[in-house]
Amino acid sequence: MQPTQPSDPYAGTRATGETAPPRRRYAVDAARLWAGGVAAAVVAAGVAIVGLLIARGVCNTPVLIPDKDGALVNANSIRYALGAAAAALVATGLMHLLLLYAPSPRTFFVWIVGLATAAVTIAPFGWGASIESKIAVAAINLAIGIAVMTTILSVSRSTTTTTTATA
Repeated sequence: MQPTQPSDPYAGTRATGETAPPRRRYAVDAARLWAGGVAAAVVAAGVAIVGLLIARGVCNTPVLIPDKDGALVNANSIRYALGAAAAALVATGLMHLLLLYAPSPRTFFVWIVGLATAAVTIAPFGWGASIESKIAVAAINLAIGIAVMTTILSVSRSTTTTTTATA
């Protein structure tokens, strides 16, 4: 039994003898990508800690987040920093998958992380805290999201090489 070849989606749309358009493929240096992801996690944790210090120390504003039961509690600095670091590692995994399998991986990464950042920035405004606390949490979340997006984008550019392949 002969294996079947995948059909050409451009068949019948090109002039005779014309080949399929070249596609970009990415060769990913996974070790460097994940090392950069760990560094981005440290940056994200640092942004969280600095944001909490500014909100609490400089602005004298409580940073309130919901607990498991939905009650608003003062944010634990270590947990906030660990959550930010975890977000950076998840973003690294997302970038790795997109680089391997998606067309225009960085475009999709920016949209996915941008929408997630928008969601966590808007979320505090649905809680019953003071407006100062809502703004503080939103600002910290926005800063973490921007830090994660920009560092992982930068890391992805320095850990990939682009090749052009024809189908």
